[in-house]
Amino acid sequence: QLVESGGGLVEPGGSLTLSCAAPGFILEDYAIGWFRQAPGKEREGVSCISMISGSTYYKESVKGRFTISIDNAENTVYLQMNSLRPEDTAVYYCAADSLLKSHVEAMCLTGSPLGSWGQGTRVTVSS
Repeated sequence: QLVESGGGLVEPGGSLTLSCAAPGFILEDYAIGWFRQAPGKEREGVSCISMISGSTYYKESVKGRFTISIDNAENTVYLQMNSLRPEDTAVYYCAADSLLKSHVEAMCLTGSPLGSWGQGTRVTVSS
């Protein structure tokens, strides 16, 4: 079971760090991704990371603003979000996918249909 936390209300230009705790997962056996779903829109991949390949993928609109990272000791994946915009408002989910563990772009673009998912954390960017 993945557990997301760290969401909240932030003003445009602000920052948040989301956490995805993964108890029981051996993170090097998975690709881990952050996805988001805004009201009335489809879920989309934001950023994905693979420990075994060392690769990361970012959605174009978040490049330079968001950073994904893994703390292996804490078995937690983070998404540092800076320079937040109103269009970043969404429920953010993390997912773990063993089948795509070396294919971060595929994981983010396909939505990880066979992955394990958390319940989500809401991010609202508004003044």
